[in-house]
Amino acid sequence: MKLAGLKSIDDAHDESVWAVTWVPATDSRPALLLTGSLDETVRLWQPDELVNRGKMTGHCLGVASVAAHPSGRIAASASLDSFVRIFDVDTNNTVASLEAPPSEVWQLRFNPQGTMLAVAGGGSASVKVWDTATWDIVATLSIPRPEGTKPTDKSSSKKFVLSVAWSPDGRRIACGSMDGTVSVFDTDRAKFLHHLEGHFMPVRSLVFSPVEPRLLFTGSDDAHVHMYDAEGKTLVGAMSGHAGWVLSVDVSSDGAAVATGSSDRTVRLWDISMRGAVQTMSNHTDQVWGVAFRPGGMPGRLASVSDDKSISLYDYS
Repeated sequence: MKLAGLKSIDDAHDESVWAVTWVPATDSRPALLLTGSLDETVRLWQPDELVNRGKMTGHCLGVASVAAHPSGRIAASASLDSFVRIFDVDTNNTVASLEAPPSEVWQLRFNPQGTMLAVAGGGSASVKVWDTATWDIVATLSIPRPEGTKPTDKSSSKKFVLSVAWSPDGRRIACGSMDGTVSVFDTDRAKFLHHLEGHFMPVRSLVFSPVEPRLLFTGSDDAHVHMYDAEGKTLVGAMSGHAGWVLSVDVSSDGAAVATGSSDRTVRLWDISMRGAVQTMSNHTDQVWGVAFRPGGMPGRLASVSDDKSISLYDYS
């Protein structure tokens, strides 16, 4: 497995680019790349030349996360302004605007079935789940307090929820917190199941394998990538090599590789079976906030975005 650089665009945004995802293809167009930035905009790009296909405005602070509905028709952006904007990808028309209290909107992800949108709830120490038919909150998945703490203790602030991921069957949600805790929930029953331990610094990104539904990958400020059996509560592997925080992690659609972006300014490709890095890409000149594999088969594509305002696109084979 290897990455080969295809295209990079400098000044893709006016400020740091914090988020990236792929919008699935529809009958009328190919898959597109979606990016979100500190410049308060979301932008669409057509691979492989990274031609700009549109600029979405509507937030009044930086965009911290973007997510695409599996239909490819709508997408969502979460901003530091505490709003989640749902919009039509092809027209930019607003479908819904979801408001949360300050500091309670971080990473967001649609479930694989497209019926729910999960939002990492920051200071609320919870994950909020919205129904995509009505845009009503249908569940608040709260991380339980550690045993022995009083309601007045400040410990809840340490469960600041930064990241969220759905299992491929949509029956599990995992979230990563500022204190390094990973929490797993049963979505059918809206019930907390257990914690996954091993990180001691913020977990800013996590993703389930599309091939092994129990396998969860996490990236942390401790510079490690962990592999967990999310059902068995066990740490099954740990990979290290970055010289800084792991800010983003994604897994290839064949389940064989993991890509990471780091504050050390590099993108790394990891062979899951070898439990080690097989390639380091140094296209960026500042920290890499987002990496995203294109879903589906070959030819494989990986995109990365950075504080240096650039986007890089790679062939994955």
